[in-house]
Amino acid sequence: MNRLKVIFVTLLLYAGLPVVQGQEKAVPVDFYGHNFYFVPEGTIAADLPKDPSAAAVKQAYTSIEAANYRPLIDSLLAYKEKYQLNDWLYYQLIRKVAQQLCPKEQNYGSYTFYKWFMLVKSGYDARLALSGHRMIFYVFNDEDISDIPFFEVDGKKYMCLNYHDYAQSNLNDDPPVPVKIECPSAKNPFSYKVTRMPDFSPASYTEKKLNFTYDHQQYHFTIKLNAAVKTIFANYPGVDFETYFNIPLSKETYSSLIPLLKKNIGKMDQKKGVDYLMRFTRYAFLYENDQENFGKEKRMSPEETLSSTYSDCDDRAALFFYLVKEIYNLPMIALLYPRHITMAVAFSKPVGDPIWYGGKIYSVCEATPEIEDLPVGKLAANLKNVPYHIVYHYDPLY
Repeated sequence: MNRLKVIFVTLLLYAGLPVVQGQEKAVPVDFYGHNFYFVPEGTIAADLPKDPSAAAVKQAYTSIEAANYRPLIDSLLAYKEKYQLNDWLYYQLIRKVAQQLCPKEQNYGSYTFYKWFMLVKSGYDARLALSGHRMIFYVFNDEDISDIPFFEVDGKKYMCLNYHDYAQSNLNDDPPVPVKIECPSAKNPFSYKVTRMPDFSPASYTEKKLNFTYDHQQYHFTIKLNAAVKTIFANYPGVDFETYFNIPLSKETYSSLIPLLKKNIGKMDQKKGVDYLMRFTRYAFLYENDQENFGKEKRMSPEETLSSTYSDCDDRAALFFYLVKEIYNLPMIALLYPRHITMAVAFSKPVGDPIWYGGKIYSVCEATPEIEDLPVGKLAANLKNVPYHIVYHYDPLY
């Protein structure tokens, strides 16, 4: 049985702090462009083989429970609070720390165990299970999440956090067996809502040029983008439309795009300004469906759409929603058809064919290229008699 020397760490809360006594061997960890450091505090032995059993996992937990792990957890939570990390980004930090404790390429089970341990000791209701040679990692989540496995315990739903590592196999072929470890203080649900992006270092951005034509005039944009955004959402699951539509831009990307859009539409009335945003979203990017682009369904955040060469209707609906919300903050609804999604906006005076919902009249704004050059208020001909569902309703008053 392998004996792993596990180095527990104290995370410094500020990058660039002066080195004090005992911190001479501090090791930097990059968290999306900013360094913070961990320093050795002590070592213990954890008996966790590469092919772990439930007994080995329980023994590893017992050993670490007896160690001085609290400074690590307190520092993680302090960093989370200081930088306002939502749960998904906090988990990305935990992944990076776990990779330092035990690289996943060296011992995947130990790497997963440390992620679980840090999440549990941070107060989240997380679980481990074994499926043959695989260690499966679940967390309690009460949101509408699709495309990843889950199981239920006492009416509570637990989503698989590391399914991407086993995506080529079917967990139903060897159903995971939970490892029963009592953690009374781990009660909190985990949320996939991303309401704030990391404070990326300005130096970590690159520039991308976009252009499109509106009213016979060429508009040019130089947008700052961060490659780390793609990494953050690489394993992000299919969330509900409210969560998806409200993923923000990072600070530098926002500053390079939104003020320029506001300037360009500054002298336009509201309807024409929204038409401009609709056509920017429609024509500044090339279209390709997800199956051809990724080989599977994948919803991109607004910043991913700005970065990507190709995008589909989901991506454009989310970007259009974000732009209209940031610039005009108008009520909007998302109309989901069997093979398409589009947006509708509530103007002070409706335009085109009306859509009634919740006491307001909405006008369709098609942000995806169609055969027709659709103006505000006009639905594509192939959708006029197709049933749809309102899958998201945004009202700035609520």
